[in-house]
Amino acid sequence: MEVKIGVQFASRELVLESAQTPAEVETTVTEALNGKGGVLSLVDDKGRRVIVPVDKLAYVEIAESMPRVVGFTAG
Repeated sequence: MEVKIGVQFASRELVLESAQTPAEVETTVTEALNGKGGVLSLVDDKGRRVIVPVDKLAYVEIAESMPRVVGFTAG
């Protein structure tokens, strides 16, 4: 699943592939926004951790990954 995170004052968004379900990511984002920790922490499918201060979040987009098409298709 693909997660895009917009960060205030950053020209590019953070994009990561997560093994979590959309519901799990949504719960994590909601808990970070409502919690006292002040950070959103997500782990991608390769084990890398992304940590963003909640007060710098512009948006979080959660989408199912689209399989990449390689080559040509006959139609």
